[in-house]
Amino acid sequence: MKRKGFHPHRNLLACALASCLVVGAAPAFAQSANATLRGKAPGGAQVTAVNTATGQTRKVAVSADGSYALTGLAPGTYKVDAGPGTEKTVTLAVATSVSLDLGTAPADGVTNLETVTAVGVALQEVKTSEVGTNVSLKTINTVPQVTRNFLEFADTVPGMQFESRPDGTTQLRGGAQQTSAINVFIDGVGQKNYVLTGGVTGQDQSRGNPFPQLAIGEYKVITSNYKAEYDQVGSAAVIAVTKSGTNEFEGEIFGRYTDTGMRAPTVAEDATGTPKKDTEQKEYGFALGGPIIKDRMHFFVSYEAKDFVTPSPPVSAPTQWASFESYLPQSVQDQLGPETAPFNEDLYFAKLSWDISMDDRLELSFKRREEEGRTDVGNRTTASASKINFNTEDRYDLRWTHYGASFLNEARLTYEDALFNPAPYNIGNQSIYTRGISQGDVLIQSDSTSSLAIQRKGQKGPAFQNDITFNAFQWNGDHVVKAGFKYKSVELTQSENSAINPSFRYSVNDGSLPSSPYTPVGTNAIPYQVNFNTPFAGASPIVTTKSKQFGLYIQDDWDVNDKLQLNIGIRWDYEKIPSYLDNVTPAEVVAALTGPGTRPNVSATYAEQLAKGGIDINDYISNGNSRKADKNNFAPRLGFSYDFNGDESLVLFGGIGRSYDRNLYDYMGLEQVKSALSSYQIQFIEASGCTPSPGSCVHWDPKYLNGIEELQGLVTSRVRNGEIDLLNNDLKTPYSDQISLGIRAQLGEWNASATLANVHSKDGFVFTLGNRYPNGNFWDAPSWNANDVAQPWEHSPPGFGSLILGDNGIETKSTQLLLSAEKPYTQESGWGVTAAYTYTKARGNRGSDEHYAFDGETIQDYPFIYLHAVPKHRLVLTGIYDLPWGITASAKATIASPLPLNSIVGWWEYGATPRPPLIVAAWPSQSIGMKQLDVALSKDFKLFAGMNFQLRADAINVFNNKNYSSYSTNWGSGGVFDPDVSLVTTGGGVSSYSQERTLFVSGRLSW
Repeated sequence: MKRKGFHPHRNLLACALASCLVVGAAPAFAQSANATLRGKAPGGAQVTAVNTATGQTRKVAVSADGSYALTGLAPGTYKVDAGPGTEKTVTLAVATSVSLDLGTAPADGVTNLETVTAVGVALQEVKTSEVGTNVSLKTINTVPQVTRNFLEFADTVPGMQFESRPDGTTQLRGGAQQTSAINVFIDGVGQKNYVLTGGVTGQDQSRGNPFPQLAIGEYKVITSNYKAEYDQVGSAAVIAVTKSGTNEFEGEIFGRYTDTGMRAPTVAEDATGTPKKDTEQKEYGFALGGPIIKDRMHFFVSYEAKDFVTPSPPVSAPTQWASFESYLPQSVQDQLGPETAPFNEDLYFAKLSWDISMDDRLELSFKRREEEGRTDVGNRTTASASKINFNTEDRYDLRWTHYGASFLNEARLTYEDALFNPAPYNIGNQSIYTRGISQGDVLIQSDSTSSLAIQRKGQKGPAFQNDITFNAFQWNGDHVVKAGFKYKSVELTQSENSAINPSFRYSVNDGSLPSSPYTPVGTNAIPYQVNFNTPFAGASPIVTTKSKQFGLYIQDDWDVNDKLQLNIGIRWDYEKIPSYLDNVTPAEVVAALTGPGTRPNVSATYAEQLAKGGIDINDYISNGNSRKADKNNFAPRLGFSYDFNGDESLVLFGGIGRSYDRNLYDYMGLEQVKSALSSYQIQFIEASGCTPSPGSCVHWDPKYLNGIEELQGLVTSRVRNGEIDLLNNDLKTPYSDQISLGIRAQLGEWNASATLANVHSKDGFVFTLGNRYPNGNFWDAPSWNANDVAQPWEHSPPGFGSLILGDNGIETKSTQLLLSAEKPYTQESGWGVTAAYTYTKARGNRGSDEHYAFDGETIQDYPFIYLHAVPKHRLVLTGIYDLPWGITASAKATIASPLPLNSIVGWWEYGATPRPPLIVAAWPSQSIGMKQLDVALSKDFKLFAGMNFQLRADAINVFNNKNYSSYSTNWGSGGVFDPDVSLVTTGGGVSSYSQERTLFVSGRLSW
């Protein structure tokens, strides 16, 4: 796969710079990654903070009561003083607010700054109502990891799960909510995916990373009760800060490698006794930073790449039909067997920091992501029928920070362009080979991918956000008040299916089927069926709209006294999506919905048929003025922290609040996308024996293989006839209500916390089946079996496919006990430990990232069950230890209980009489679902001129724990539901929660 070059858009950057210089110090909005330093100092003094790496200097006057607040400090080490004898050197972490009193000489253990390389004492944030934990650069650089995705280390935070799947894709989840409920803020800019799941742009179906790990300095994970400045988040907020250049030229080059010989067989290879498939992973990159003007202007650049060849399941017919393989065409037989899925990624990042004066700072950054990877290959799909996922992203960020005497203003102009574009590996006809003319018994798919797999989904556009913080406001205590606004204009694109790649089905007979003109022994040269799409006149399968987003908030961190702090805030968000608001339901669809029912003698109209089933179709039919954007998204937050002893050694904290997320455009765009293409299925007389009928059964002609235009001539008119997707005219914005109470303690060198948190998420988006039987029933006897009970799939609106309705209604209820303990690593002690334990009771009416619910009449009919998304018990331990001779050892251990199975159980599966299915959670019998130990060893070699070379080995899953996630379930018998869940460890379909034992070796040169 060829790499593509790129060139920064200089005109865009110039415009961004000019625009930011013009805006001035407006009221503000931003998700700050900076730190705040508060405390007491001699009255009338001036507090000065100097960044020891960059020389950036900040000053603030001490108020009459002796309080001060320094806001907008970039994470790092600072020399802080309020005059002679008060100097202290401290290290500030990302997105924290910490206390430092400067009334006396330095306390024991605090290092005075003698040189610019001095190491400061790390100040811990304890006075906050937020439930969160910081992830240090030491952890990122040292603890073993499977991927080089910096979000993997969020796994060490109670309440978080980072999952690396067998196909190499990853996901991050907070609590029991969907992955889309998270938001990641990098240097204060949200990376929210507005279209697809995953929370972060580019992460859905990707084996790549969202950002170069070399460029990440550190980050903080807040799992609930974040402050009002954080938007578009329902579960967890990740606030990361990137590295900046310093007054010293510094850089590094790294390479990382593993291959087939460095891993154990997968559980699937073990279970089937097949040889290991070829594997190769190469990761490499560099970073460089330094001064352009000492103390004033600095630069930082980085690049990282992934080159993977990962195994896919062997291409073969299903086991029960293996005898058919030798009767397939030779061109298809040649593609059977082992297959791989290549993947390439390039990540670029550049940052320029300029202190124009002591009061003004400009930062300009750029990120580029390019990915290309084969997917949907293996099992029944040959490489020629696979698809290629193209994934690109550009982000520009220009920030101007102005430091006033009693305020801080941050103005920011950003631009983003992210596109996920799965495309066919080959463009042409898809060949589907089936057992006889049973179209559902698929043996192999070859030649090209289905038109259904071709997509184009993306977001692009500018945003302006601005932040103002007042740091000298006093009234019954000291206040740091932050307020702001945001405006964003982002073009959203949603496209599914296309009018290319028709699918031809061919009959295959291994001799076990009766031989006939339609099913000769071997593969019939004439297809018996073709499926294809044609666009409806005036409609497009690509829908694009300009989303307008607005946000307002105000946040007050109020030190009532030296023990009590209150965090009070409220935010309001609004989004206007024209394609939803202005949509007009097509006249043909309205006619079908208000026309005759499927049995007019029972229900005269289809609308009456629906009404008997509790559906008012007028709630979904839109005339272009039927819909209003949700303006009620007010989200109050109230939190507190109480320092019992006034020395931050024991702090009680808690909070209650609401946070709004958003509806994904992948769902909201389906209303137009689904109605744009007409779908046709044509049978061929010679191979199927069908009765001739225009537009449904015709004579075969080889010209039909020559392109979609030849097939379009088979249909006399292009009318809307596909699935009808309709959205409720009163869609709401998903949100979560959060409440927590906890305690933090400093026990010598250890920091510990215990928190009880409850999160109730509501109004999640869901599609349900709108079809109803003529009598209004959702469950009734289908025409094919009077003694059965089934959904009304055969009672679609006349002339169309099924009616699918989009509503709000998914809910989750999660109660968690979050325990954490940390002994931070220090060079002096030579060791560090973290422990994160999470107990979760998570229930909901739909779990994971599911958004289709066709097994209940409405989403309200789904019971609340224990969700598959999160285990009850989860413990993650990490450790770092300096050994002699410059060797560092680190480890990560993970233990978790098994996840419940969320299943739909039909009546026949436990011997009952016909009835609607059960929607259940069933628990595996084993007590441990996952246990894994990862270990890393690194050795530093000091070279000339201050250079250092590090050799490192990461052993993932050292003990090769199988951690099976494949199960067989006996649901009961005799009409009694009595589930018995057992592990499946042999044969096909065996899977695991974790990766097989794998060794990675890497080298790193730094200076």
